[in-house]
Amino acid sequence: MLPNFLLSRAYGLENLSGAGSATIYVFNHNNSLEALMVPALLMYHLGGSSISFVVDWMYGKVPILGSLMNLIDPVYVYHKRSWLPFIEATRPAAPSADTIERCAEKLHAGRSIGIFPEGKRNRDPKNLVRGKSGVGHIALQSGAPVIPVGIDFNCRRTKGKIPVLGRTIVMIGRPMEFLQQSEAYRALGSSFSGCSRPHAELNQMAAEVTHEIMLCLAELSGKRYSEPFPRKRYCCS
Repeated sequence: MLPNFLLSRAYGLENLSGAGSATIYVFNHNNSLEALMVPALLMYHLGGSSISFVVDWMYGKVPILGSLMNLIDPVYVYHKRSWLPFIEATRPAAPSADTIERCAEKLHAGRSIGIFPEGKRNRDPKNLVRGKSGVGHIALQSGAPVIPVGIDFNCRRTKGKIPVLGRTIVMIGRPMEFLQQSEAYRALGSSFSGCSRPHAELNQMAAEVTHEIMLCLAELSGKRYSEPFPRKRYCCS
């Protein structure tokens, strides 16, 4: 927390007061250090409650950093390769359940999840990149509330640059509820039998929820989200 005490300011902390034990925290992603600082800041203000972040598997293999990661019981994902050969050689086999199912299981068990839906560091000072729809699937499958957390920097506001390390502004938004959409999503999922495109409608619903989350992240982070609203292309009948 020491870097946070020196460099970070958090706003909207009152929005954490109603957060339950099973909440999805969603962040924009600018640089590497914020991926350690901001989660620590958030867990500090949650009274020490941990958040299981969705993390690339290779970070769990880095000495010291991996030990810190394991303290939060992360959800490791395995689709990226490590550029370090000695770490790539230790790549574990992917789990039988996919990331969405593993996150939903943790939420149903009462744990909170943290996700960076951009999926990569985005140093563009003006625009968010397209959000991956996995966060929409997780929100709809679990029915858990989503709290968006925008990460901004004084340097981005004054100089139009994303710093490697700089004064950080953390904007915590109000919880977003998708209860009706979640009920429809789960009912639709259970009704797909013998359909040639069983995931088309579910993917559409997840894409729409993801778009709504990303628009909120854009407002909180001071960036734009210019992706078009996901239009329905086909349905299953």
